Amino acid sequence: MPRQALLLLWLTALALVVAALGLLTPRWLPVSSMVVVLLLGGFLLRMRTMVLLYLVVAAALAFSAVWRPPDAPPSPPGGYLVVALTALMLMAFVRTRERLGLQGTLGDAMLVDLRDRLRAQGRVPQLPASWHVETVLRPAFGDSFSGDFLVAARSASGHGLELALVDVSGKGQSAGTRALALSGAFGGLLGAMPVEEFLPAANAYLLRQDWPEGFATAVHVALDLSSGEYRLSYAGHPPAARGERGRPWALVQGGAGPALGLVADAEYPAVRGRLDDGAALFVYTDGMVETPGVDLSVGTQALLELAARVCDDGCQDGDAERLVDAAEVAEDDDRALVLVWRTACGAHPAR
Repeated sequence: MPRQALLLLWLTALALVVAALGLLTPRWLPVSSMVVVLLLGGFLLRMRTMVLLYLVVAAALAFSAVWRPPDAPPSPPGGYLVVALTALMLMAFVRTRERLGLQGTLGDAMLVDLRDRLRAQGRVPQLPASWHVETVLRPAFGDSFSGDFLVAARSASGHGLELALVDVSGKGQSAGTRALALSGAFGGLLGAMPVEEFLPAANAYLLRQDWPEGFATAVHVALDLSSGEYRLSYAGHPPAARGERGRPWALVQGGAGPALGLVADAEYPAVRGRLDDGAALFVYTDGMVETPGVDLSVGTQALLELAARVCDDGCQDGDAERLVDAAEVAEDDDRALVLVWRTACGAHPAR
């Protein structure tokens, strides 16, 4: 016997048992108890079989209504209403699972796995003792999926580190699926080609997708772990900020190009600099500085002043988290910040 038919048989038997026991003990098993049968069907059955279960449940409820003993209290209409509303909601649930070709909670498990893979793409490789990188990603509304993502890779020689922080159009779960697709593609490009070719290749890939909302902003950081020299390129992205102990934080201007996925054969110039001992650099997405009705420069200046307070005596572990927590921005947009700093021989400043 096919599995779906066997499950339907078992659920039919359960529906009849619930209906019969409801006649004998209506106080313990009211009409709304049939919701349990529907929920089991929603997790186990496909759409066609689920429709048959609806017919079985309707017949069982009609049976219990007709054969209810004369001295039994009447069933409140609210119980039938609960069963009907549950059936409607489960119809949408089963239809979604039918589109995915999945049953039960397998689809949720797959989403969790995809979310973990997206986070793994942004895991920074092991670095020399004098280098430190902290990453904070905060999806909008506390969702699990974000339109902001990070990909990171070390060069084959081990002397270079590449980071790409990307902000996909949209926010939260609506942008999460596109971020997942792009993170895999960009993760494959990063470190596999010369650093100056990464953003052009990412732009060409995004153009080929032909998505309705197919653009993204990005900042690409190529860092020489031996000399401390870095190369920054922007694709419609907010500029990075650089600071060091005893000096104010300032934006690293230059190296700007158009957002990814908008212009074919776009050029992305670079700006270069150097991180010596005690110096730090952070990149971020616009959710860290954007406030409705307020100019972006105001939020950017506020973030620079906040970084000066948080890292007043040099950066240390947890400063990226403190920066994101202290930023006075709305939580209805994805927020991301990556903080890179260098210390002498791996020493951390004391506070």
